[in-house]
Amino acid sequence: MITEAAPAKINLALHVTGQRPDGYHLLQSLVVFAGVGDRLSFDRANELRLSVTGPLAEGVPSGEENLILRAANLFGGSAGAAITLEKHLPHAAGLGGGSADGAAALRGLARLWGHDVPGRKEMLRLGADILVCLSHNPQMMAGIGDMLSDPPALPPLHAVLVNPRVSVPTGPVFAGLAQKVNPPLTPPDWQDFDSFIGWLSRQRNDLEPPARALAPQIGDCLDALFREDVALARMSGSGATCFGLVETGSEAARIAARLQATHPGWWVRATEILN
Repeated sequence: MITEAAPAKINLALHVTGQRPDGYHLLQSLVVFAGVGDRLSFDRANELRLSVTGPLAEGVPSGEENLILRAANLFGGSAGAAITLEKHLPHAAGLGGGSADGAAALRGLARLWGHDVPGRKEMLRLGADILVCLSHNPQMMAGIGDMLSDPPALPPLHAVLVNPRVSVPTGPVFAGLAQKVNPPLTPPDWQDFDSFIGWLSRQRNDLEPPARALAPQIGDCLDALFREDVALARMSGSGATCFGLVETGSEAARIAARLQATHPGWWVRATEILN
């Protein structure tokens, strides 16, 4: 039995800097991964099959439309595997759950079958976030998600993740952008937690305004985080999950406990940022 973690992907900043003629949006983003996420397991079998378990399994497809099986088909479809997805992340949440699952499938099946992972061109057919999700390290992402580089070392970070249990489809969020060409990220410039928060506060998530127009509950989540005096609160990806950054795990745990108590219908998690 082989297991692979599929941690939540968090866009600490996400700037939309243009759009290609083929419709793909050009992005710049500082991407990190959380200590919470889905988990996949792989075992040998005569055929390829996927089962979905876990607290948030309801509504997750287990057929060919699932990115996990699409990832498996990149290997040529000549071998079998029994794959189990243990689902812990909410769906359509701005946490890259599907892409993280697909990337974990590529890593796990390569180990199970003794193959290399497919090439970049093949992997990009699964989606622009697949490449960044292959690693759990912080990364600067540009282009359509195909240009990756290492940022300067990040200070220790912890986060409180909050989702109002509202699914936000990515397509309408991008369609709602008022401006497709926006200023890029400013050059990374930090030495410690305070200077990192200072740099990050000067960046944006350009998808937040159109996402909030579709799901006003995002504003409720951000307001709740700001009331807890986090160092910075922002929406991740195309929403609806929001994050609040703090310096220590004990701070994150206390804030998460209070938010879960006052908003029992929300999905709330305290987590470290993998670094």
